[in-house]
Amino acid sequence: MSTLPVLYSFRRCPYAMRARLALAVSEQACELREVVLRAKPQGLLQASPKATVPVLVLPEGTVLEQSLDIMRWALGRNDPAGWLTPSHGDEAGMLALIAECDGPFKQALDRCKYPSRYPEADGAEARVQAVEWLLGLEARLADQPFLFGDHAALADMAIAPFVRQFAGIDADWWAAQPWPRLQAWLAQWHESALFEGVMPKLDAWVDGTEGVRFPSQDVLPAA
Repeated sequence: MSTLPVLYSFRRCPYAMRARLALAVSEQACELREVVLRAKPQGLLQASPKATVPVLVLPEGTVLEQSLDIMRWALGRNDPAGWLTPSHGDEAGMLALIAECDGPFKQALDRCKYPSRYPEADGAEARVQAVEWLLGLEARLADQPFLFGDHAALADMAIAPFVRQFAGIDADWWAAQPWPRLQAWLAQWHESALFEGVMPKLDAWVDGTEGVRFPSQDVLPAA
């Protein structure tokens, strides 16, 4: 695997999740190195001093440190499911919605999910802010099955991991909300063969050893 890109990842991290989704759907083989965030390996620290995941190291030495850069790199090489070409809207529109997810929604999500990290924050107000943004997604899905039309695209795959995180804070509360379209959208993504295929449970990678080839042959290049 010495000629493959190297992906430093952490299974549950939503940023790493979105990168793995794009690498899998584009059928871009890489060497996956699972990282334990409390004991980061030297290989990761040397590749990227920021030491967060995901990080993709290309064979010629280029380092991609942002999840969206990894997604767009992989899809720029091969985009069989048309993630960069939604049936409604365009890539710029998708990136704008993703920026809302990664900015205001993620900020509210963190304050709901990790209240002890933000003791000064009002958790109830954070939930209100998160819900307001999620209602916008529900409205988008009123006349179409995906955020930008008739098929899953970059926005769906980049945003779904964070909506999943929010839904997991209180599953009973989530199920009780009057958001049938958003709930169905998330469930369809969560139950897909693609999602299952990018969530293998792996031992932590150790410096000096070989990682795991990713994606495996049974990961389907489909949404």
